[in-house]
Amino acid sequence: MVLLDSSAWIEVLTDGPDAEQFQQAANQHPDVVVPTIVLYEVARWTMARYSRSRVAEICLLLSRGRVEPLTPSLSMEAASVGLSMKLPMADSIIMATAQATGAEIWTQDADFKGLPNVRYIPRRLRPPEVHE
Repeated sequence: MVLLDSSAWIEVLTDGPDAEQFQQAANQHPDVVVPTIVLYEVARWTMARYSRSRVAEICLLLSRGRVEPLTPSLSMEAASVGLSMKLPMADSIIMATAQATGAEIWTQDADFKGLPNVRYIPRRLRPPEVHE
């Protein structure tokens, strides 16, 4: 299983330099895990940039995955993970969700760099556009 975090989804949605790697990871796994915190982060990012219809379209896309809600027990596990791995709240929830589902996290978020079961792909800048 694979879990694309918010940075990975945004890379795909903006067709960034590493979008293809994240898209291939999602396509190769039948169950793409989508924590509800990722739905929130991507929806908020999208709302600041796109129309309501585009937001709905993107939320529908993410909802096709295996949406994992933040339950009381997952909240407690995320708090423990956050303390032990020194992760912020959203990242703690994402890590705890990945651990609970056996998913590998794919991310561009440096907070995850070096952690177990994480595929960290550093963010690359887009090449400058050439105008003739």
